[in-house]
Amino acid sequence: MNRAFAFCLAAMSVPASAPAEVQLSFYGGVQTAQPSDIAIRDDSIGDDDFTLSWEGRSFEAPPYYGIRATRWQSPDFGYGLDFAHNKVYPEGDELPAGYEVLELTDGLNTLTVNAYRRWAPVAGSITPYVGGGLGLSLPHVELTNGASETFGYQVTGPAATWIAGASMPINDQWSVFGEYKGTYSANTADLESGGTLETDIITNAVNVGVSFDF
Repeated sequence: MNRAFAFCLAAMSVPASAPAEVQLSFYGGVQTAQPSDIAIRDDSIGDDDFTLSWEGRSFEAPPYYGIRATRWQSPDFGYGLDFAHNKVYPEGDELPAGYEVLELTDGLNTLTVNAYRRWAPVAGSITPYVGGGLGLSLPHVELTNGASETFGYQVTGPAATWIAGASMPINDQWSVFGEYKGTYSANTADLESGGTLETDIITNAVNVGVSFDF
């Protein structure tokens, strides 16, 4: 994932016919998740369907965070790569009988290619923006059910994100921002037993962050 992000930065740094602003952003905040249906398909223990309520525990290690690289091709339009380290724990650590562990906490990662639209500053120097994009879900899948133990990173399906926020400059190169960020991921994970875990998860986050302009 680090190599992909470095490649995106290099690609966005290639000179264009008009000057472009390249921006690197780091953010954290409070992230939650909506309840989701879980489908286990496993010949060793049989099929299982249930619903889990999730919580993000944003400030517990490993914390929720994100990294974003954006190339502003014009004053209004930009595009780039966004990596988010989302997390989901079963609410209250309550699991159906037979399951010892089921979580995506290191994490429910998403990597998306985004487009952004921003407007002229309002109230002096506050710049509103919106964005959205598509990409992949790259979670660390942790499931122990008595028949097998699954523990590792996988590419599990498509992901989408949507963003709305505002930024404010500190000086010529640094700025701070606040935003709402939602993500959707459709996940089909392979289990060590040969079965699969399927779930679609929506997360919601309120982020604060800092950006550096090159």
